[in-house]
Amino acid sequence: MTGIEGLRLEHAAATLGIGVAAPRLSWALSGERSQRAYEVEVSFIGADESTTVVVDSTDTLYQPWPARPLRSREAAHVSVRSHLVGDEAPTAWSAPVRVEAGLLDVADWVVDWVSPSLHAPHDGARAATLLRAEFDVEGRVRRARVYATAHGVYDLEVNGAAASDEVLAPGWSSYLHRLRYRTLDLTETLAEGRNAIGAWLADGWYRGRLGFNGGLWDNYGTDVSLLLQLEIEDDRGVRVVPLHWTHAPAPIVATGLYEGERHDARLEPDGWSAPGFAADDWEAANTLPRRQFSAVLEAPTGPPVRVIESIRPVTAERRDDGRLLLDFGQNIAGKLRFTVAGTPGETVTLRHAEVLEAGELALRPLRSATSEDAYTFATAEPVTWTPRFTLHGFRYAEIIGWPADAGTDGIEALVVHSDMRRTGWFEADHPLLDRFHENVVWSMRDNFVDLPTDCPQRDERLGWSGDIQVFAPTASYLFDATGVLENWLRDLAAEQQVTGSVLNFHPWIDCGFPVDPAAAWGDAAVIVPWTLYRRTGDLELLRTHFDSMRAWVEQVFALTHETGHWNEGFQLGDWLDPAAPPERPGDSRTDASLVATAYHARTARLVLAAAELLGDTAAVARYAHIADLAATAFRTNYVAPSGRVVSDTVTALSVAIAFELLEGDQYREAGERLAVLVAEGDHLIATGFVGTPIVCDALTSTGHLDDAYHLLLRTEAPSWLYAVTMGATTVWERWDSMLPDGRINPGEMTSFNHYALGAVADFLHRIVGGLEELEPGYRRVRIAPRPGGGLGRASVRHDSPFGTISCEWVRAGGRMTVELRIPVGVTAEVVVPDGTDHVETVGAGAHRFEFAHRTPDEDAARPRRWNIHNPEERAQMMLEGSR
Repeated sequence: MTGIEGLRLEHAAATLGIGVAAPRLSWALSGERSQRAYEVEVSFIGADESTTVVVDSTDTLYQPWPARPLRSREAAHVSVRSHLVGDEAPTAWSAPVRVEAGLLDVADWVVDWVSPSLHAPHDGARAATLLRAEFDVEGRVRRARVYATAHGVYDLEVNGAAASDEVLAPGWSSYLHRLRYRTLDLTETLAEGRNAIGAWLADGWYRGRLGFNGGLWDNYGTDVSLLLQLEIEDDRGVRVVPLHWTHAPAPIVATGLYEGERHDARLEPDGWSAPGFAADDWEAANTLPRRQFSAVLEAPTGPPVRVIESIRPVTAERRDDGRLLLDFGQNIAGKLRFTVAGTPGETVTLRHAEVLEAGELALRPLRSATSEDAYTFATAEPVTWTPRFTLHGFRYAEIIGWPADAGTDGIEALVVHSDMRRTGWFEADHPLLDRFHENVVWSMRDNFVDLPTDCPQRDERLGWSGDIQVFAPTASYLFDATGVLENWLRDLAAEQQVTGSVLNFHPWIDCGFPVDPAAAWGDAAVIVPWTLYRRTGDLELLRTHFDSMRAWVEQVFALTHETGHWNEGFQLGDWLDPAAPPERPGDSRTDASLVATAYHARTARLVLAAAELLGDTAAVARYAHIADLAATAFRTNYVAPSGRVVSDTVTALSVAIAFELLEGDQYREAGERLAVLVAEGDHLIATGFVGTPIVCDALTSTGHLDDAYHLLLRTEAPSWLYAVTMGATTVWERWDSMLPDGRINPGEMTSFNHYALGAVADFLHRIVGGLEELEPGYRRVRIAPRPGGGLGRASVRHDSPFGTISCEWVRAGGRMTVELRIPVGVTAEVVVPDGTDHVETVGAGAHRFEFAHRTPDEDAARPRRWNIHNPEERAQMMLEGSR
């Protein structure tokens, strides 16, 4: 039976405090019947007012809000039902979704900032502070809301209990331009009579140390402050509650995102966030006028950062000197939590690392991020503790001072990241490939802590634009990352407007890195919103970011002196070419100007496509001209008439092919040359950030699928699976971040948790698994698995805006079966890989295809399931993979 599933408003993960007055509606349909019309009911809560409309439309995505706009603080229940083709009766109403607007107008904010510290020395990580205030409630609380944000990071407590499970609120944004606030419901938390609210407050990203080369302090201001507006409706009426804030030192005596956190429990003021606490010696907080800060206060677009799961150690080793070494079996972004009874006055110290070297924590890759936490006991009673305002990238941990009689049952690692919904899966009958895909998933999770970063462990953790540019297709398949990336794009656009350029990372920190525009990095301003549009089908995303997209292309076009040939200025090029020496990661074999000009042509074409969709005829003509000039400049300067490409590298040829910059027979020649170079390189990786995501596609599109699979499945360094054979549980920054003998790459830039080189997972989803969107939002898809590499089975599953799309193929004994499931609203073009390229078009429902199928590699031995943690099996696996 067909029914309504998953009614959503905008791309919001939560609808309390939404920042849109007229949020659009989307839903999916279960079953197999199509919609001919829909009905929406909006009932305003607390008002005798409702709206019901019937709309003749087959569409279920981003439908307009049917009632009057929400006012600030106003709430409503929304339900939808569909009228189906061939049915007189509609579906049942969807479960009502409650939506409540946040503070939509700047005039809604009437309180000022309060600060316990207007400035402080930074000879090391600073201490945290406690803020508290008491207030009265008269009679029954009908509604209570807190709207809160901070210069720094905060945790709220109300009447002695945590008010939220959010971590590191309000996250990191370009604070001088935009600052996000959260809306919290305290209706059930407050009681009649006296109440108290308390806040833990620390530097966080606002004034804590950020960046490399020693980092910078006070990047956005010298103060650490709280902006909190408490609104209550009780027997006394509706009001903003005036709060008199006082402050005192927190038991967190030092905390920093890079440094770690030190907590002295002997300094804990018992009951400090409960009413009646004796705060006579607490000092009054400073007041900072709200209007002296120019940042726009915004409701968040993405989900909060939370503790997503906990992991127990898989091994624990007590060293002779009493140290406890723990292996959690998975590299994560997060922190430790323990429950143990200690001795008053003694301290437990926690140290973190991603890998071991010579049996000890490998701390050198952390650079100056000490990543060390400490807890000093105040009582002999068991306590549970985890650091509050820091985060570490680690798989291994060392605990110094752990009580000798305590086991490890009370120790766990907490996985922390933005609470995104998982939407994409891949699986095959190749255990190393499956583990690699899982590593990609983990690297995304670990680097999506409020914004997309490069790594979660060392003194960097920045929103590098090049990394997310190449990874966006994979990210938006694996998770509903739209809210997180939309937030990041707003920072990019805000800083682009001020600086006149897209920088190499956003939010920007001036820590000595060049501010010059760089191809592949700055192109994120175009490629990321375009990717989100393709994945979601939401044209409003392009409309929102079109000015930023075109500004980047215009800036680059000016740098080419309006020729389309970008051959001047700073470039990162094919960053981390495996042939580059460890100390010079930018020494690529591929001409950086070739890469730059190719990207200019590509993004100009995407802006042209966006202009066509938005109906901007002047922009269409403009960017058609720029795109044509750039493509012509690429061919004129870098391509011989035969199709040979300057640099004659795998990346150069892959870019020319994948970005469709060649003409006629040049594709055949370039494809043949690419296959030769890959084979001459023994099917080992010869690409960096630019070439790696597209090399398999370039081979496949020019008729060299076997070479793509051979490249994909190699296990020697450099290869995607090499790290897996070395026990990796995330994607590495370098192909050889760890050398075969277990030593760490000597380069000072060596991370074991970067997602960029995992961008090839998009190839797994589209080509190996066979699922590719043909129209935005997966409205029309191609199901075209391309078996190879000895694989006998693969499956993909994606929760599209219309519902779950899945495809599984199995081949054996000269036959192949393909089973797929298509949701209502999606049309699938099934390309049967039987040598005929026959296409069948199917709609909603389950479908099965079976046919004769044999490829040259089918009779090869199926991949054996290796134990990659066994050194002997790992060595044998690498030997066989090298053949």
